[in-house]
Amino acid sequence: MSPLRLDPGRAFLLAWRLAGRVPEVVVRGVLLVAAEGAVLARGAGVRRLEANLRRARPQADARALRRLVRAGMRTYFRYYAEAFTLGKVTDEQVLARVRPVGEDAVRAELAAGRSVLLALGHQGNWDLAGAWASRHLAPVTTVAERLEPPEVFDEFVQLRESQGMTIIPLDAGSDVFRSLIAAVRRGGLLVPLLADRDLTARGLEVDLLGERARVAAGPAALAVATGAPLVPTTLRHERLRGARRRAAGSRWGIVLTFHPAIAVPEGMPRGEQVAFLTQRWVDVLGADIAAHPTHWHMLQRVFVADLDASRYAATTGARA
Repeated sequence: MSPLRLDPGRAFLLAWRLAGRVPEVVVRGVLLVAAEGAVLARGAGVRRLEANLRRARPQADARALRRLVRAGMRTYFRYYAEAFTLGKVTDEQVLARVRPVGEDAVRAELAAGRSVLLALGHQGNWDLAGAWASRHLAPVTTVAERLEPPEVFDEFVQLRESQGMTIIPLDAGSDVFRSLIAAVRRGGLLVPLLADRDLTARGLEVDLLGERARVAAGPAALAVATGAPLVPTTLRHERLRGARRRAAGSRWGIVLTFHPAIAVPEGMPRGEQVAFLTQRWVDVLGADIAAHPTHWHMLQRVFVADLDASRYAATTGARA
């Protein structure tokens, strides 16, 4: 008799649906235990997170690195606890859970009728940030990676659309870039793009935390193509206290930091402009990761040294 196998995608979907029926504090507690279990099991994702965090803390000894990984997995699972229950969070709680920093310059661009591009990494809780932005800043349009099974992708799309966001699926063969250009040119939109790993095999090599890494070229390419300002944006969780904690209905919120926009350099070929902008926003991201490494939820390969050498050579050769 073959052993019973539980499909991870189906289990994820079941957990999401069950989470909507129980109090948020219970969901957070269960996923905190799950995070501890994942660290003890030390699966592929945990080992990859450890390898990535080693770049942020190269001087850390084995014990210190284990503490970073444990804290990082806790924040990673906290994101899912918050995503699973975001549909039940009130407008007042969203407002209390998000502390924006540096948003005045973004508001000024939006008030002038221009769209603003945000380049983000996988930090903090980008869905909560998007929910806050769609209510208190501007309409949000973004891209979502296709997930398996399709029902999981549909749940994420429904969640984000319920929070006021417009989602463009990243489908094979679809012209997502053209759709984004059209959206940006309509003006008055906020377009956040998670770009700290390449999903298209058309990414760029950059310096990140002292090593070469591959990231998406999309935010910079859109800025060059449309003239919209490119704003590096970072996220991290913070513990809430006092009146804000009571208003938030949670011990945790996020800090949403809008860094100064990066100007498109003049007198360069377009490809060099894209490379310049990409490196500049990655510099901002890298500095933030170095300062707050456990809020970077990167459980995939991004550094060139970790990629399969032959496949990477074939990819870059084909692109050239």
